[in-house]
This record gives sequence, C-alpha cells and structure tokens, in this order.
Amino acid sequence: MSTEVSRLHVLLCGFEILEKTVSTRDRGGRFILAEPVSAYLLETARGHVLVDAGLNSALVHDPTLREEHYTKRGIRPPVILPEHELAYQLEQIGVRPEDVSHVILTHMHLDHAGNLGMFRHARISVQRAEHAYAFSPDRGPAWFECDYDLPDLRWDLVEGDWEAMPGLEVVLTRGHTPGHQSVIVALKETGSVVLVGDAGDLAENFTDEVLPGESVDDEAALASIRRLKQIARERGAELLLGHDPQLIQKVRLAPESYA
Repeated sequence: MSTEVSRLHVLLCGFEILEKTVSTRDRGGRFILAEPVSAYLLETARGHVLVDAGLNSALVHDPTLREEHYTKRGIRPPVILPEHELAYQLEQIGVRPEDVSHVILTHMHLDHAGNLGMFRHARISVQRAEHAYAFSPDRGPAWFECDYDLPDLRWDLVEGDWEAMPGLEVVLTRGHTPGHQSVIVALKETGSVVLVGDAGDLAENFTDEVLPGESVDDEAALASIRRLKQIARERGAELLLGHDPQLIQKVRLAPESYA
C-alpha cells in the first residue's frame, strides 16, 4: 500500500444537541441526541492536513452572537468546552495552526467550517458546487457565512473525485449538501479509513441505508451511502463516523492517534 499519510488524529470539537431525525430521516423523532462534532488531523509527507474545522466557539460563548446565529435560527447552541477548542487540541499534539498547510472540507455547514479563520495561510479544498451554494441566498440556517466569507482565504475549488496525495483520496458524495465529499485515508498499520463527513451521521445510516435528515438530493444521498459502503467492502476499510455518539466512545481521541 503506497501512502504518504503517517498518522491520523481524531479531534473531538464539541457536541451538538439534536433531534435524532436530523441524522436519520423520519426515524427517532422522540429522541434527542448529543452528537459529537469531529475533525481530523493527518500527518503526511507533505505536511499537516486538516479534514474539517469544527465549530466557531465565539458564536456560542458571546450572548449576542449566540442569539443571532443560533437562537433566532431555531438551532440549539452546541456544547464546546475548553478542551474541545481546536487550537487547544492541536497544541496537545504539538501542532500550531500555522503548521497546517492544507484544509479539506467535507462540506461547509457550521460544524465543519467554524474555524477556517485560523487557516488563512492554508490551501482550503472544497467542491466548487459546495462553495457556490454556501454563498447563495438559497442556503439554509446551518450555513454561517461569517465563518467562510473571509476575503483572504485561499480557496482550492475542486470538482468530482480527486487525489490529494498517495494515500489521501477524496470522493464526491453529494446529497446531504450539493458538494459534499468524503475522504479515504490509507495508513500503513491501521489500513484504510473512510472519513464519511455527513454522508451518514450514525451507524444505522449505513447498516439500514437511512437517509440523512437534511438532503438537497435524496437519490444522490442514498447513492453516496451505498458508494461508501462499497468502498469499505472493497478495501476492508473502517467507516469513521464523525457524529456517532457510540463510536466516539470507542475511537482513539487526540493526542492518541492511528498509524
């Protein structure tokens, strides 16, 4: 297995308090979940790569900003403790924000693009369709333009499947959002791991092929779930679910890692 990725760190960036139906369409309406928010740091031969950028804690902790971005939009504010701060977690690994040379966004929702302002020096790769939708008037309440409408961000707009480097592939998994993408990481000891993003939040999205609660294209969203399952079967890969409350109890969290 040819790979330039030497290590994968799972970063726990807080918890969102959500109706289960946000993750599983028409299923679990009686239940509220505390879903983890995950990001991932990759150590590679070409430098540090961050997959997703967590939540912007300033919008949670400042009462005025919280009212504007969460309460008025009917969104429960997430829980972000000091140990969930992205900069703090990077520090525990011995990495500064300026050491991150590349950021890959699975999509641009508030819990995935929140700390982009820390990485103005980095290349930020996102699907062209996702970027266009994020700036359109049709986007929904989960898009916080203040997180990504920053004039000096170095956008790298991609289309379809692409390879960042040997051992780091990105596949288009549109459906949840117009340009959602998932990341396949090859590690020498662990093997292949698929960072699914929000193509499916919970294990049952994949085992039962349940659609995510929000989708811009249901047919594409189901096809993306099935595609990721096929990739996992063919490569013997593990699906790493960034929002699953059960899985987060089992994975190695930073500063631990996978090699």
